[in-house]
Amino acid sequence: MKRSAAARAALAVAVLLPLVVLAAAVGLSTGAGALSLRDALRGHEPDATVLFRLRMPRVLLAAEVGAALSVAGVALQALLRNPLADPFVFGLSGGAAIGTAIVTVASGSAVGVAATYGAAFFGLLPAQLAAMAGAMAAALLVFTLGRARGQLEPSRALLVGVVFNSFASALVLSVEAVLRPDQMQAVSLWLAGTLGYEALPLLAGAGVALLVPALVLIALAGRLNLLALGDEGAAALGVDVGRTRLLAFFAASAAVGIAVAFTGLVGFVGLIVPHAVRLVAGPDHRVVLPASALGGAAFLVLADALARVLFRGLGAEPPVGAVTAIVGAPLFVLLMRSRR
Repeated sequence: MKRSAAARAALAVAVLLPLVVLAAAVGLSTGAGALSLRDALRGHEPDATVLFRLRMPRVLLAAEVGAALSVAGVALQALLRNPLADPFVFGLSGGAAIGTAIVTVASGSAVGVAATYGAAFFGLLPAQLAAMAGAMAAALLVFTLGRARGQLEPSRALLVGVVFNSFASALVLSVEAVLRPDQMQAVSLWLAGTLGYEALPLLAGAGVALLVPALVLIALAGRLNLLALGDEGAAALGVDVGRTRLLAFFAASAAVGIAVAFTGLVGFVGLIVPHAVRLVAGPDHRVVLPASALGGAAFLVLADALARVLFRGLGAEPPVGAVTAIVGAPLFVLLMRSRR
């Protein structure tokens, strides 16, 4: 007997939730130095500071960003009807990179001071606010230029996004030529994807901000299933194709924009996790979206734990974006071979 979508989604959550808890436990217990969880929970120093001010915020940030990127990846792959679509394919990474580079160059100037005050109002750093603004500006640009006959055209939007990313990469490389070595290193680390140690109130705000677009996408899950039939088939079944694409596109863009503001460009999460979930749970977006959120959270938390483990052997911690790429590329090949 076939299970309903709600039952299958509940089953997927029940299976993946322990994985998230296990990943969080690994992330909290892993680091450059030894940590006694028992002493930390009892408030003994320095274990309490390491756990609650360093490792816990980092694990929470990794979980939030991993979930956001995975949900956005599912939505964009459905919108484009392209299994290779990535959360940064619409030029979002390029827009975020341009925003960060501009603020870095302008630091110390009147523009930089204004950005500092504006970011402080939201509890962010100037680079974070600029990255979010750049990503959303890129999304608006791609949406505007990717429309044909009043509706968002997937192939047209994809082409605009790819071209804009190439333009942004060239612009950022040109900007790096005039940066000081310390500024260039900061931009390079951000482009590679890094997890910082944000304050818990800011992480709570980010979690709420990311929950809104995620809930919008989950509410659109049934319509995304029908979009797989093609625009005409979906419209015949009562789906407002243009409105659905608009909502899903900007919800996914908002999730990615908020995520990159905190971590920079962390690739492969929104590409690998949705494919792995579909391989197990099937193509129903009512199941894939919540399952991908949990799977993405666990994946990025474990990738960050691996980055911290590598610190012991390398003497320096690699960016988490480099770890996700190194781990994600062979995983993607294995997933593609398993689908044959």
